[in-house]
Amino acid sequence: MKPHNKTLSTSAREIAVNVICNVVRDGKSLTDALSLCDTLDPRDAAFCRELCYGTLRWYVRLEAILATLLKKAFKPKDLDIKVLALLGLYQLIYLSTPDHAAVSETVNLCQKGKKSWAKGVLNGVLRHFLRHQDSIENTVDSSPGQRFSHPSWLATQLEKDWGDDLPSILQANNQYPPMSIRVNQNHTTRDDYLQLLQKDGIQAEANPFNPASLTLCKAVGVDQLPEFWQGACSVQDSAAQLAAPLLDTKTGDRVLDVCAAPGGKTAHLLEIMGASISVLAIDIDEQRNHRVKENLQRLQLNANVVTADGLAPDTWFDGQLFQRILLDAPCSATGVIRRHPDIKLLRKQSDIPKLVELQQKLLDTMWPLLDKKGVLLYATCSILKAENSRQIARFMAKHSDAKAIKIEAPWGRACEYGRQIFPGENQMDGFYYACLSKI
Repeated sequence: MKPHNKTLSTSAREIAVNVICNVVRDGKSLTDALSLCDTLDPRDAAFCRELCYGTLRWYVRLEAILATLLKKAFKPKDLDIKVLALLGLYQLIYLSTPDHAAVSETVNLCQKGKKSWAKGVLNGVLRHFLRHQDSIENTVDSSPGQRFSHPSWLATQLEKDWGDDLPSILQANNQYPPMSIRVNQNHTTRDDYLQLLQKDGIQAEANPFNPASLTLCKAVGVDQLPEFWQGACSVQDSAAQLAAPLLDTKTGDRVLDVCAAPGGKTAHLLEIMGASISVLAIDIDEQRNHRVKENLQRLQLNANVVTADGLAPDTWFDGQLFQRILLDAPCSATGVIRRHPDIKLLRKQSDIPKLVELQQKLLDTMWPLLDKKGVLLYATCSILKAENSRQIARFMAKHSDAKAIKIEAPWGRACEYGRQIFPGENQMDGFYYACLSKI
């Protein structure tokens, strides 16, 4: 089904081509590449973002459709023309752009560059698609990976991991993600904040699994959120808001938050416990650590934020053990594809073993820093078992002083170790949690 109509803009299409080329050719993240939209007026920028997110969300499927329409694939140097064709197909299939406008506006962009030869090719490709749309789409959709627009390696791995759940996972990855917020309960209650939102005409629903979480019925800019800059709330997915309560921090605890940026979980811990705990938040990326500090400052919270490599504790560990450690491990981010559709293109199968090895090293490095009877919470936004339950099974086999704490919860599903949330489940992102105690 096609969404509501969009205002058409040639400049928006032009910039969308550049953004997508930056992602596909240069490996830039979509978030970074979209800075090119800043030159557009708000309506055109919104249309440009729709084109970029949508085309990348459906890139694998659109690419398969394009392959059936071409006698010969475009050369790598003509990636811009290929992307133009994919943009045209995206508008014809998924947007309510009139067919003639989608074709003519796409074709006309060829006149702006030195590739006027492509005008006839694009015109022929898009018109041929319109004549044979049903049969072409049916052919392409015979494979689940292509039908739901996921790289074949990822669809295969998810099927191995989750079997019959594959279609629902792939489908959820293509949905538009909701905007969730965490109400700062030092500032106000969730019910009171819900009333503030309603006064401003913003509809939201309470998440049943977290007393601080609200999911907005429609995303808004943070400036529209009541008292946002005074620290009343933060933008954070509801699944990520489960971390702080799972850590079950006690008064007097020293807490280590590893790979802490952008600081949402750090802030949540402090919102719950305040000055009764001390938190050391470390991240290897200095720029991302600025965001941690900005978030804490806005929320009027205090933590020791250090730019450091978690794998080199000699440079930052003072010898005092921690009673709680939160390891938000670097991962494939396969649980947040609906928010970042570029992950489908940027993440490669060869990345997974490297990430698994890094997670393993971080777990092994953090464990000696944990006090006896202390708790380590391992978290990822992945839905791959190699990074999650199998990673923890390996750790448990290696560490006789580790005991898994069973997570009894109404969310997610129990694994051999830990608990897995699928993307879209109760409007949450795909997340994994495992709680380990030191005997």
